[in-house]
Amino acid sequence: MKKYISIYIFFSFTNLFSQTFVSPINFVENETNKNRLVSFIEKNVKETYTSIGMGQPSTLRMMEKEELRCFKELLKVKNKSLLRNVIKTYCDIGMCNYSTFLMMYNEEEKSTIQKLEW
Repeated sequence: MKKYISIYIFFSFTNLFSQTFVSPINFVENETNKNRLVSFIEKNVKETYTSIGMGQPSTLRMMEKEELRCFKELLKVKNKSLLRNVIKTYCDIGMCNYSTFLMMYNEEEKSTIQKLEW
């Protein structure tokens, strides 16, 4: 009986852990982290899109692929401090997805080099 309870607890924690946010900052590319990322993307996309009535499989797969593409782009960013601030800002208001991070990081980065001109 103890064995079954231990296995149940292990899988419960594994499932919970696999569905938590995965940061692109200092991401170590290995199978465990890739699986955690995929689980998070699938869960996050499903929650987001089914809540607005767009839970069709084709929509979910398309958005999952887009989230993964954006995550991979975020791995390449130079200004990690700026990315950290973008992630915090948008996760704090419930927009914790990689496409938002990438879009806003790019906008913030452009803004850092722009100057006000007459």
